[in-house]
Amino acid sequence: MTDKFDKAPAGSPAGQAPVSKGATPAPENIKAIPVPHVGRWISGIVVIGLLAALGYAFSQGNIQWHAVGDKLFDSSVVAGAGRTLLISVLAMVLGVILGVVLAVIRLSKNPVTSWVAWLYIWFFRGTPVYVQLLLWFNLALIFPVLNIPFIYKDEMTDVMTPFMCALLGLALNEAAYMAEICRAGIQSVDEGQTEASHALGMTQAKTMRRVVLPQALRVIIPPTGNEFINMLKTSSLVYAVTYNELLRSTSQIGSTSYAVMEMLFVASIWYIVMTSVFSVGQYYLERRFARGSLRSLPLTPLQRIKVNLAAFSNRPSGGVSA
Repeated sequence: MTDKFDKAPAGSPAGQAPVSKGATPAPENIKAIPVPHVGRWISGIVVIGLLAALGYAFSQGNIQWHAVGDKLFDSSVVAGAGRTLLISVLAMVLGVILGVVLAVIRLSKNPVTSWVAWLYIWFFRGTPVYVQLLLWFNLALIFPVLNIPFIYKDEMTDVMTPFMCALLGLALNEAAYMAEICRAGIQSVDEGQTEASHALGMTQAKTMRRVVLPQALRVIIPPTGNEFINMLKTSSLVYAVTYNELLRSTSQIGSTSYAVMEMLFVASIWYIVMTSVFSVGQYYLERRFARGSLRSLPLTPLQRIKVNLAAFSNRPSGGVSA
């Protein structure tokens, strides 16, 4: 007769079932403690303090703020803003057209035309816009008469008006930058697209117009929008050729009313408004050309506001239901 042994492990309480070897104890709940970001709070407080100090300094300065409000929509200021917008749009359109032509010529296999396009880009990118404007404005010192045989002949001073000097100076300079942007966009299209088009019997020009350029626009559009916004600000340089744009209009009012700084604030407000409006247009234009390259387009700011408002309105107003 064998004795019965108690198989419970030594030291275990009486009546408690032994724990099997395969069973694992339940994990304890992890208590997550957020990491304190003291540096963020300190930097935020410092930035707010600096902004408050800057605002207080401007409030205590000798600035006639009522003059800013009175002259913000002055007829001459509004007309100057319109001329700024006009010269910027025309110069940008001419710059884009000429830039596309220069990009295609530079990518040509003809070494002469490719070298000429490179030389154009090299010159206009290497000289400041201000100098180019002055060159056009003083062109009559070199060529007193513009004489195109059997076509046109006139005094250079009558041809190179302030508007013409501003348009040529801005457009030709912009064309050099747009040529490089367009070249990068054209080269971003896979060469297989061109080879497939040629295999279908399409000519080089038709391939460029129907296949390459439509696909390159996705790369060309974003920097082109930035270039136009930059053109709005660069147009202030045509002040040097006496074109009566926004900066010149506000400066004339400031010189006669002795509100020089106030009129500079007026010009800055108009530039900020125009660039902000066109920045919104650039955003939606980029969004349109991004279709097909992304699986799903990100929400626009208005769509995000609607989603947040819908989520806030759908939140339960009462307590937690059982």
